[in-house]
Amino acid sequence: MSLTSLSVSELCTLLERKEIKAEESVLSFLEKIREQEKKISAFLLVLEEEALARAREIDRKKEKGRLAGIPVAIKDNILTRGIRTTCASRILGNFIPPYSATVVEKLEKEDAIIIGKTNMDEFAMGSSTENSAFFVTKNPWDLRRVPGGSSGGSAAAVAAAEAPASLGSDTGGSVRQPAAFCGVVGLKPTYSRVSRFGLVAYASSLDQIGPLTRTVEDCALFLQVIAGQDGRDSTLSSQPVPDYLKEMKEDLRSIKVAYLKEDVIKAIDPEVKQMYLNVLGLLEEMGAELHEMDFPSWEYALACYYLLAPSEASSNLARYDGVRYGLRHPSAENLKEMYLSTRTEGFGPEVKRRILLGTFALSSGYYDAYYLKAAKTRSLICREFKEAFKKVDFILTPTTPEPAFLIGAKEDPIAMYLSDVFTVTANLAGIPAISIPVGLTKQGLPIGLQVMADYFQESLLFKLAFLLEKKVKFKKT
Repeated sequence: MSLTSLSVSELCTLLERKEIKAEESVLSFLEKIREQEKKISAFLLVLEEEALARAREIDRKKEKGRLAGIPVAIKDNILTRGIRTTCASRILGNFIPPYSATVVEKLEKEDAIIIGKTNMDEFAMGSSTENSAFFVTKNPWDLRRVPGGSSGGSAAAVAAAEAPASLGSDTGGSVRQPAAFCGVVGLKPTYSRVSRFGLVAYASSLDQIGPLTRTVEDCALFLQVIAGQDGRDSTLSSQPVPDYLKEMKEDLRSIKVAYLKEDVIKAIDPEVKQMYLNVLGLLEEMGAELHEMDFPSWEYALACYYLLAPSEASSNLARYDGVRYGLRHPSAENLKEMYLSTRTEGFGPEVKRRILLGTFALSSGYYDAYYLKAAKTRSLICREFKEAFKKVDFILTPTTPEPAFLIGAKEDPIAMYLSDVFTVTANLAGIPAISIPVGLTKQGLPIGLQVMADYFQESLLFKLAFLLEKKVKFKKT
């Protein structure tokens, strides 16, 4: 039995029974990383010595946390004290944070072991991990294809069994889309369910940290650990954190499920569409009540997102100016020249594109025409979701319009942005959404299904995802 093939829950059982040690667990995954990293390139930094030292420390402890001995990969826009955090950008190439993100502290409190920092699209701007300043991560199912993005490294690490779980960030689908491409489970929690303290901001009103795991049960366990208050994120909800693992396994009866109209999905990949319809048919056989969704604002969601997110990014990324930390161009003769040279050299093409988009949308004379209209559209989308969840328990969509595409296939930025067409709505509304793998294409590529629920209804979300996982029986790598 290979330890790297086990889920987090299975590993926890072995560790609790003392059938294996934390050091043995870490060594197994480090060996897997050594075997696979040259072809996958999921990690920007592997913490071999640190992870082994931490494992030995945990093995000596008498009282251990819920994740004792479990290696976890962390997306490189989540701060880790004393460990380089770059956001896959040259402008932060040597940045060493003086503190850790709340989610990292919570994981370490439960004795999880940080095994490395994963590759990503620079500052989380992208859908393929091709926008990393350092290298492109490959999809473990087909090395010619992207793993998705921006949390592509985190998804690829779990899919390649280099880590049993990872954390990513989701601004418009950046956990769910790579989860779908890589055949793993990915969750975007309700906005304010998980602290954003220590997450390097892309778009603050949209960003949310979420887990990527091999199973729904593992996903529920990780949310249980990372959710809840910390006193450092003023947007964090005071609602208590439910027992997701317990509630997930309770009976789910008399459910009402909304699905997309034919005209919304008519242009997507035929195999993705068929798999979506198959799952709807399966739910109907199980007794679910299906409702066609009337969502007039759906067609405006993508345009709305790509005005609001870059606008927030243009403000958030203004701090990278060469003055306080990060890259500073050495030969500038004055302040203006230093700003210009540092940001020109430090930011990649996609980041520059989104800064320009956002600055334009916020500029005098265009604010009302673009940003304000997008903000009003977002309010309308939120209202439509609230009305929908008065009638149904879940909304089901494909996670992505197509399976993982070939590296270099989408040079047109607009074509790349369309990858987020099914995922951005959950971020705009702030509702929870999960992607689970439900099948393979004829070429052997994973297909993901997205399930959305009402605010703070993650327990309900896990129930349906857990039920579908058992029924579908997706074959993992």
